[in-house]
Amino acid sequence: MNLGDYLLGMLSVYGSTVLFGALLVGCVGVPLPATLMLIAAGSFVEQGDMNLWGVLGLASAGAILGDNIGYALGRWGGHHMARRLSSWVGGENRLREAVKWSERWGGMGIFLSRWLLTPLGPWVNLISGITGYPWHRFLFFDVTGEVLWVVLYVMLGRFFSNQVQTTQEVFGDFTWLFVGLLAAALLGWQLIRYLRPVSLPKAEKDKILVKDAT
Repeated sequence: MNLGDYLLGMLSVYGSTVLFGALLVGCVGVPLPATLMLIAAGSFVEQGDMNLWGVLGLASAGAILGDNIGYALGRWGGHHMARRLSSWVGGENRLREAVKWSERWGGMGIFLSRWLLTPLGPWVNLISGITGYPWHRFLFFDVTGEVLWVVLYVMLGRFFSNQVQTTQEVFGDFTWLFVGLLAAALLGWQLIRYLRPVSLPKAEKDKILVKDAT
């Protein structure tokens, strides 16, 4: 039995408490199938085995708490803690990607890494803490992004509960994970296109510079 199967089995027995713990640990940086667990939890909700609001509340709380632990580790542990944590979980490349991502996107990068580019999330938390990104702004983007992530995948699992169970038996766990990631990617792409800074033609830039100079 692999780790994913074990966690899904624990989820079916102990419910939202397992989901809370798994998301907390996963958001700190330990690689766990958190998105798959959210989809499974949504399926259990539809079958009446779990309570929707309990799932949404505890899952969001676990993810947000894990993110803020990561932020605190970066804030007070600095680069030394980041390097040590990345070496423990094999995330050196992720850490470098997170630095570039944070420099480019700032607060919006925190939001997008909660639900669109989730593998970068724990490393963005560390980088945000190391660079001293304001905690109240980090918390705002973190909460909005994590709640979106939780709701998106729990509702996906809920609305396609029967198909999730059938597909899981035939093709394995990762089919519906792929479907969910594809849906998130499409939504994220549209959001990035909307939020991307508009590049002004050179002539327009020159006009602005002249106006500012006067």
